[in-house]
Amino acid sequence: MAAAQKCHAKGSCAPGPVPQGQIRIYSMRFCPFAQRTRLVLKAKGINHETVNIHLKEKPEWYLKKNPLGLVPTLELPSGQVIYESPITCEYLDEVYPGKKLTPSDPFEKAQQKMLLEEYSKIIPLFYKIPGSRKSGEDVSALEAELMEKLSKLNKVFVDKKTTYFGGDSVTMIDYLIWPWFERAEAWQLNQCLDSTPELKKWILLMQEDPTVKAIMFDAETHKAFFNSFMAGNPNYDYGL
Repeated sequence: MAAAQKCHAKGSCAPGPVPQGQIRIYSMRFCPFAQRTRLVLKAKGINHETVNIHLKEKPEWYLKKNPLGLVPTLELPSGQVIYESPITCEYLDEVYPGKKLTPSDPFEKAQQKMLLEEYSKIIPLFYKIPGSRKSGEDVSALEAELMEKLSKLNKVFVDKKTTYFGGDSVTMIDYLIWPWFERAEAWQLNQCLDSTPELKKWILLMQEDPTVKAIMFDAETHKAFFNSFMAGNPNYDYGL
C-alpha cells in the first residue's frame, strides 16, 4: 500500500509527476492533521497515491511545493498544490463525485465550520498535557481545562439529539474531529472523557466506521510512535 511507504527525508529524490486520473497526498503516517485528509480520500473512494514526508528532515523539493513544510498537501497532475487540512478536505468534497460529506444547507455548513473553529482551540491541550507530564509538571489544571472543553462537545450531542456531530450519519465534521480521539488512550487522556457519556458513545461508533477502521492505528502503535516523538526522535516509519 502507498500509505505504508517509508518517508522521504532531506536529500531524497522528488517523486515524478502525479499520474493522470490520480491525486497525490503528501502525508505522515501518524499526523492527525494529515489523517483528516486521508479519511476524506478514503470515504469518497478517490484514486490517490501517498508520499510520506520526514517532518524533522524535510526534503528540499517538498519545501518548494509547500513552503510551510507541513502535511497534508495535495498535488494535482497539473502540478497545482493545496494545503492546510480543512482546505484540502473541502476541496476534495467539492471537486470529486460520490458521497458528499459537507452539508448542502448553508446554515448546517456554517454550523459545522463554527464547531470546527471551536474544536481548533481544544487541540493544543491534547499536546500540552503529555508535554507537561513529561517535564514533571502538575497537569491537573490542564486536564480540568480539557474536561471542561470536552463537556461542551458532549453538550452538542445532548442539545442536537443526534448520533454524530452533523446528524445521524458521519459527515465532514466527524472526520475533522476524529483523529485526536483515536490517540486519546495512547496519549493517556482517556480520564478526561469520564464525564462525557455522549462523546464516548460517538468514539465507539467512529471506531466502527468503515473509513476509520481502514486507516486507523491501534493504541499500542500510536503509543510507540508518540513515545519516540516525545523523546525528540520521532520514528515516522515505525512498524514498516
